[in-house]
Amino acid sequence: MNELASRLMLSLFIVALVGCSAVPEGEGGTSVGFTETGLASFYADHHQNQKTANGERYSHKLNTAAHKKLPFGSQVRVTNLQTGKSVVVRINDRGPFVRGRIIDLSKSAFSKIGNTSAGVLKVKIEVIK
Repeated sequence: MNELASRLMLSLFIVALVGCSAVPEGEGGTSVGFTETGLASFYADHHQNQKTANGERYSHKLNTAAHKKLPFGSQVRVTNLQTGKSVVVRINDRGPFVRGRIIDLSKSAFSKIGNTSAGVLKVKIEVIK
């Protein structure tokens, strides 16, 4: 394969790769309105005061969460599908990195919609801001 063809193939590969890593979008080209259903977990105690991906210190007391792709600062309504209870959290970290889980909640946010002894909850998330 000549050099021009090789560069073209590499360029196409990079464009395809970038397209696959996009942030979820809802109406109007923003993530507002984006929904997802899956399992929510909460941060273990040893994360208290550790830096999150956006540089803040994690606190069990704040209504914050981790999501793999949503922009930092996004406001997300998390609803427990079994009870209908919901809480609004702000995305300030990346994760969870466990198969099947879609969001990691702070301990206080998780306890507002379910019992921490459950470990995980089936939830729906919706970006509201």
